[in-house]
Amino acid sequence: MQIKKHIPNIITLLNLFCGCIAIVFVAENEFEYAFFFVCLGIFFDFFDGFFARLFKVSSPLGLQLDSLADMVTSGVAPGFVMYKLMYANRIIEHWTWCDIAFPFLGFIITLGACYRLANFNIDTRQTNSFIGLPTPANALFVMSLPLINLGFFDDNFLGVIFNQWVLLAITLLSAYIMNAEIPLFSLKIKDFSFQKNALQIVFLTLSVLLLVFFQYLGIPLVILFYVLLSIMNNQYLKK
Repeated sequence: MQIKKHIPNIITLLNLFCGCIAIVFVAENEFEYAFFFVCLGIFFDFFDGFFARLFKVSSPLGLQLDSLADMVTSGVAPGFVMYKLMYANRIIEHWTWCDIAFPFLGFIITLGACYRLANFNIDTRQTNSFIGLPTPANALFVMSLPLINLGFFDDNFLGVIFNQWVLLAITLLSAYIMNAEIPLFSLKIKDFSFQKNALQIVFLTLSVLLLVFFQYLGIPLVILFYVLLSIMNNQYLKK
């Protein structure tokens, strides 16, 4: 029983470890490896809660560890990536303090993730679904941005995506959407009824198509699609 008690926390620490490795790879501009380790950390993040419920060993310690690990993997890592992107694509005119300070605005993502994680721990409304974009989903969105360069995309398109003001807009939107009062539909499919799970099935099907056709660009498109579909579903439910 004592061993079972520690398994979820060990898995949570593996999430944290993956986040630390991802940050090192971001520092080395190895964005593919960083993306992989963030994905691996998110994988561990899912299973720590799964095993805590399976073994019935959920604890306040586990809850705090989970948030701290997510803060690194889904908060610091994507914030660092945005800093790197803004630094690489900044427009240097006179090398003023504004030019030097501008890339640090990328860490607004980290601040937004921190607020989201702290608020999540005290918000009793998010047991079966989410209000605001979860930090792991936001991390995947941001971590995938530098990988778009690896696809076969037009230079003009890439120039728009990696414009410093577009990156700043993505940063601000990212921090906002994590903390916005926007209910997002649950991705859990509880039975085999198409009628009850039509929204989830349509989303998952179109997500697969986006990933197949757009590769790395499909990842941020899937996240955006999830948010937009949730907003449309919320409007439909209000009628």
